[in-house]
Amino acid sequence: MSADTPAFPSAAPGLRLDRVAAAAAQRVAGMLPLIVLVVAWEALARAHILSAFLLPPLTVVLDRVWDDVLSGDLLLNLGVTLYRAMAGFAIAAVAGVALGIVMARNAAVRWFFDPIVSVGFPMPKIAFLPIFMLWLGLYDVSKISMVVFNAIFPVITATIAAAEGVDSYLLWSARSLGASERQLLREIILPAALPQILTGLQVALPISLIVEIVTEMLMGGTGLGGAMIGASRFADSPGVFAGIVEIAIAGLALVKGIAIVRRHLLVWHQEAEEPTTV
Repeated sequence: MSADTPAFPSAAPGLRLDRVAAAAAQRVAGMLPLIVLVVAWEALARAHILSAFLLPPLTVVLDRVWDDVLSGDLLLNLGVTLYRAMAGFAIAAVAGVALGIVMARNAAVRWFFDPIVSVGFPMPKIAFLPIFMLWLGLYDVSKISMVVFNAIFPVITATIAAAEGVDSYLLWSARSLGASERQLLREIILPAALPQILTGLQVALPISLIVEIVTEMLMGGTGLGGAMIGASRFADSPGVFAGIVEIAIAGLALVKGIAIVRRHLLVWHQEAEEPTTV
């Protein structure tokens, strides 16, 4: 090749630029429905189609969010809500994965717990809140327990399906090479089941936040849900809508966060770039 002949790598920067532009356009397109919703909210409120009490302008709501930030109320309430939700989620994740693995590997444990999981999974478990209040009182332990009780079922079912879906030939081959049950679990079953387990955790995480908000609304006290109920009792419409915005941002951050964790843990797997719900 002569010195005057153009090299192919010279086109690489332009190709990368095209890919970046395409990715940016895709992200903007994905945000378009949200932008339309926000603009429609502000336009409807400013047109006075609904009263300012029923639908305060978004700018007014954002001003209230900023006031909550400056006063420290948002940091306090958000911290309390996330503490309870994430504590319950962590307990549900550890207990759900452990129980799911044992149920998949032990017939006696499966026989005992399978009917409980089958009945409990589709049940609206928030109905048990009065019982938790009677047993545990109006304390953090009752709210965290409600989160665990609601979030653990999708983790269990996802873990069972994942563990049972591990290729039997892999297990037979490992056993023939002298692998112990502990080695099978650590080196074959858990890595092979990890993608589906993480899917169950992705389902359980927003459930944890939702249940925590509902329990705060019903039980009162500090937290985003409690602040919203307090605002509604004083007919503070911007305060109620500010709570909705704050919860939406917190939920989006949690979902995006666990999606990043999934991609990091599954960098070796084809599901590392699996699209999420957001």
